[in-house]
Amino acid sequence: MLKIPYEEVIAKIKEKSGISDQELDQKIQEKLKQLSGLISKEGAAHIIANELGVKIFDQISGKMKVEKLLTGMRDVEVIGKIIQVYEVREFQRKEGTGKVGSLLVGDETGVIRIVCWGDQADMLQQMQPDNVIRVLDAYVKDNNGRKEVHCNDKTSITINPPGLTVGEIKRVQEQGEAKRKEIKDLQEGDNNVELLGTIVQAFEPRFFEVCPECGKRARMKEGSWACEQHNQVTPDYSYLMNLFLDDGSENIRVVLFRNQVAELLGKTKEELLAYKDNPATFDNVKMGLLGEIIKLTGRVQRNAMFDRIEFVSTRIDPKPNPEEELKRMEASAQ
Repeated sequence: MLKIPYEEVIAKIKEKSGISDQELDQKIQEKLKQLSGLISKEGAAHIIANELGVKIFDQISGKMKVEKLLTGMRDVEVIGKIIQVYEVREFQRKEGTGKVGSLLVGDETGVIRIVCWGDQADMLQQMQPDNVIRVLDAYVKDNNGRKEVHCNDKTSITINPPGLTVGEIKRVQEQGEAKRKEIKDLQEGDNNVELLGTIVQAFEPRFFEVCPECGKRARMKEGSWACEQHNQVTPDYSYLMNLFLDDGSENIRVVLFRNQVAELLGKTKEELLAYKDNPATFDNVKMGLLGEIIKLTGRVQRNAMFDRIEFVSTRIDPKPNPEEELKRMEASAQ
């Protein structure tokens, strides 16, 4: 079922019918009374719109701007510019291992998260900020009050399609924006949390073998590297990095995956892979990180082996604006 916020329904009725606020409110109250509480205000507003000949849904599928997307839409086409690419993660289900990844995309009307499931998640390896993408045959889903575009096996994604451009992105506050917390207040299961703190300890990157085709973990099988999906492969490498962050309230171990490691260090994949065989050359990099202030967004999980909570980063700002952060701290202190 398509969902459009009550305020938008009211705005459309007034815009297309010319009815006054008072008259519209009276009609809705009468409809609620007439139906003896068996309908919501939103439902009553839809009925009034129909009675007045007002079309609420101009379009329910096809090519859509971000601001026009509504929960419940199917077979939509979205063209946008990539703002941020997040890590792909694997999960267990009855049928086997699944995977999901996401990215933040914007156009001239707004910003939205695009979620890729299964084989579609593999394409995130090829995506970079400022790439233009075309997503065809996707659907719109609600996630805790936030609209998201979801891609499945039916969806097709094209990176930098010829002839397609996106103008200046309208950077609106994303629903479900990350909540700033102090480390001492973090709890297991916290998600979409933002931390601002100082790096007090850093460790060498850890490298692991992955399939060059799909990016999934490659494992040794009968003397050769194999991928669950692509069988025997010559492995590529991915990496993660751990550090300790301190914000004055406490400190916590932070896990950074591939994209965040590259952003923090300002290095290419080739430069990072050079540390795999020569970890000692990373010592100067580690020392240079100490005392650096960074901003992270991510989730809190428990490390069962050490029985402690850790912070898993999904987004990093290695150079937060000190003036903006100072204003934010002053505002929260008032």
